[in-house]
Amino acid sequence: MHLLEHILSGIDTKSIQGPRMQEISLLTFDSREASAGSLFFAIKGSAADGHAYIQQVIDKGCTVVVCEDLPAQLSASVCYIEVANTSACMGMAAANFYEHPSSELKLVAITGTNGKTTVATLLFNLFRSFGHSCGLLSTVQNQINEEVIPSTHTTPDSIRINALLRTMVDSGCEYCFMEASSHAIHQNRIKGLHFAGVAFTNITHDHLDYHKTFDEYIKAKKKLFDEVNEDAFALTNKDDKNGLVMLQNTRATRYSYGIRMMADFKAKILESDFNGMLLNLDGEEAWFRLVGNFNAYNLLLVYGAAYLLGKEKHEIITHLSSLNSVKGRFDYVRSTNGIIGIVDYAHTPDALLNVLETINEVRNGNEELVTVIGCGGNRDAAKRPVMAEVACNLSTRVILTSDNPRNEEPEAILDEMSKGIPAIHYKKSLRITDRKEAIKTAVSMAKPGDIILVAGKGHENYQEIKGVKHPFDDKALLQEFFELFQI
Repeated sequence: MHLLEHILSGIDTKSIQGPRMQEISLLTFDSREASAGSLFFAIKGSAADGHAYIQQVIDKGCTVVVCEDLPAQLSASVCYIEVANTSACMGMAAANFYEHPSSELKLVAITGTNGKTTVATLLFNLFRSFGHSCGLLSTVQNQINEEVIPSTHTTPDSIRINALLRTMVDSGCEYCFMEASSHAIHQNRIKGLHFAGVAFTNITHDHLDYHKTFDEYIKAKKKLFDEVNEDAFALTNKDDKNGLVMLQNTRATRYSYGIRMMADFKAKILESDFNGMLLNLDGEEAWFRLVGNFNAYNLLLVYGAAYLLGKEKHEIITHLSSLNSVKGRFDYVRSTNGIIGIVDYAHTPDALLNVLETINEVRNGNEELVTVIGCGGNRDAAKRPVMAEVACNLSTRVILTSDNPRNEEPEAILDEMSKGIPAIHYKKSLRITDRKEAIKTAVSMAKPGDIILVAGKGHENYQEIKGVKHPFDDKALLQEFFELFQI
């Protein structure tokens, strides 16, 4: 229970009308949760406008409303707080309500198109291996030490983030590592948080259904760096052409990492196969269990962040070399006769390109590479033909199939993907709408030594169709069909 005055501390308001001396027991932007003692934030979202629900929450007993547009009729028993941006206000209010938990631990945020989950999870596992109590906020799952909390978004809303951070602090956590998606940054979900460090992986074509232009997408990522405090570190990928853009206006201390360009933290791949790779990491050689050029960048970022958090170089490399890959990221199984099945979350053209190039660099050349790929419904449609083109250019055979069609027709998605198949590759591609059948077909056509990549869904254990999430696990199905065909 907190006084309204405390919750509004440090927040700019345009006007406050109605009784201010109130105690608040709950913050919410969901009208279904509103009740007596709750503070309701009317947020203008892409799907709905919270202002339309103000009277509904008042009818349920809510007596404090934060909004950008005051209702035409005001209730004398309700305190209306008018602000310029409700979502930004909610972030700061949530930090006040939960007593600024992000200031009581070292919070590090990772943003970028690809690699966020791998980097955040590796940092979490690395610092756990050092013996620290840690928290994780990621696409795959949220976690407090060994306790796993299901994740529904790449980055939760600001109320949920602060509630989780408070639980982490109360549980003794010293560090928290989180993904910061472009949506979350743009929607102010991380407003009011205090970061020990922020890091950038890379930026490629994605989420243009939301941001509309690539420039807006870049600006959303950059906002994380622009707003971070001066006592933080900002670590960027110098090999990415937009890497230094992230640092242009930051107040944080600037650092960089890279494989090609001169940078503060450097790496070089010496050897690579399906079991891992030998890296020269800042002058020290070690074998790591992750595969591919893109993972070399991920490992380098993790190394740099850990060093900037005060860990010793050799200690970092020793612990990092013992860690396994992240679930659903270049996650593979072998059949009894040596067929390799790889499951990867690659759902952007660049991520798919990275995975396929890695496989082709490691394979001997005689094996066939069969790629099973789809594209999600109600998401950026412009990348669909590009995904199919990338798959066909770098695979022996390609099976186009469903991903999470959501509310779109799967066949319509496949039609758009098919437009990207070069004429020279028509004969190597198949269309099998049913994803389970597509995986089964890929396994049935594989020979000893061949490689099957099932891309797009990675760690997800469901397939979303018409608003319903059906149980579905790419890796489990690969294993099932390996056993079915006794290979």
